[in-house]
Amino acid sequence: MLDLAGRRISVTGGAGFLGSYLLDALRERGCSDIFVPRRRDYDLTTVEGIERMFRDSRPQVLFHLAAVVGGIGANRAQPGRFFYENAVMGIHLLEYARRYAVEKTVLVGTICSYPKFTPAPFREDDLWNGYPEETNAPYGIAKKALLVQCQAYRQQYGMNAIFLMPVNLYGPRDNFDLESSHVIPALIRKCLEARHSGSRQLHVWGDGSPTREFLHAADAARGLLLAAERYEGAEPVNLGSGEEIAISDLVALIAGMCGFRGEIVWDTSQPNGQPRRRLDTSRAEREFGFRARTGLREGLEQTIAWYRQAHPAASTSV
Repeated sequence: MLDLAGRRISVTGGAGFLGSYLLDALRERGCSDIFVPRRRDYDLTTVEGIERMFRDSRPQVLFHLAAVVGGIGANRAQPGRFFYENAVMGIHLLEYARRYAVEKTVLVGTICSYPKFTPAPFREDDLWNGYPEETNAPYGIAKKALLVQCQAYRQQYGMNAIFLMPVNLYGPRDNFDLESSHVIPALIRKCLEARHSGSRQLHVWGDGSPTREFLHAADAARGLLLAAERYEGAEPVNLGSGEEIAISDLVALIAGMCGFRGEIVWDTSQPNGQPRRRLDTSRAEREFGFRARTGLREGLEQTIAWYRQAHPAASTSV
């Protein structure tokens, strides 16, 4: 078991949503020598920025969380950027982790890498059985390429790099920008704003039929930590809750919890995304003892409460 306390740790994306939870978890483990590169100082899409980060931090353990992410709309609008920046960051980071002899590298992938019609529950062995869902394929393929690089570097150089694939994350501190947010924060904001304005309708993309699985960011951070400490394998590992819900049911649940009583209007001209998402999480439990602790309703309550506190106007109605 790898003892993280006392080691020099770098966390790319440490200033982001999941990163903030990972930093909390690391500090709870007694880690104090933690380096978080900020984009204004270290542009990780450039070799110069990456080399300077490694030279300045000299990490013994590297967590690579930094990514360009967004919902269906953002992926459709910027597929080239989502492919290039995610691929180039990961490729160069892994190469410099090798050059600087990093003891353990933890890469965060995405379940968007799975084929569009993967049978549920998604098993890691199904990862190469087809092309990803089209709206986020560039992002998913860029991340999946890093798994190949991890395995190739392990084979040729003996590099200790592991690859984890979290399901859709949510929780307090999430991104609630409607241009780039994922489904849960977008729905929470829309429901609270509709209630505040007195609107009688809520417009939602798709037809509500797809299913999704969600993992609280605090659980995801704990999974990353457990994997860093205990997992040494070459194979990718799912991180999820095992709790599947239809988007139509999710919308009804969030609307009710936010106090919105109006009509849900489905915009079927917009894409649904992948038809189903539910993970087989048995490998994570078997290999490093990870199991999600936060149920969806509990996590939604926390997230709604956080958003209301951060945006007080949203907690009142006209």
